Amino acid sequence: MTKPLILILCTGNSCRSQIAEAILRAALGSEFRVASAGSKPAGHVHPLAIRVMAEAGVDISKQHSKHLDEFLGSPVETVITVCGKADQVCPMFPGQCNRHHFPFDDPADATGTEEQQLEVFRKVRDEITEVFGAYAAGRRDESALHV
Repeated sequence: MTKPLILILCTGNSCRSQIAEAILRAALGSEFRVASAGSKPAGHVHPLAIRVMAEAGVDISKQHSKHLDEFLGSPVETVITVCGKADQVCPMFPGQCNRHHFPFDDPADATGTEEQQLEVFRKVRDEITEVFGAYAAGRRDESALHV
């Protein structure tokens, strides 16, 4: 039996969804598959997202930006959108049971000096860590009930 796939969607798949993917994968361990995608992928992971995750001890430098169409033929158990635009264009996936919307500000829109931009990225990373950590705890509790 294949592990349930949790797909995290964003518009550009360069910041929020990439951060959430790494955090959720680490929090859930090997019971689930976790991936991220975008409705209009940027084609890269934002360098400041890579940097703030490295500060937190998580390497996302090998992750890549991808289109949500890559998952249309896959059985997706849960879809989580992290921005309003992705929530509006989110298709239904084969086997999809759950859908959640956890919106976060887009750190790629941050302006100012690099340090000011990093502050925004850190804030969003910390918010994503809190929300997805709580979500993962709930999923682990749910899984324990079905053992």
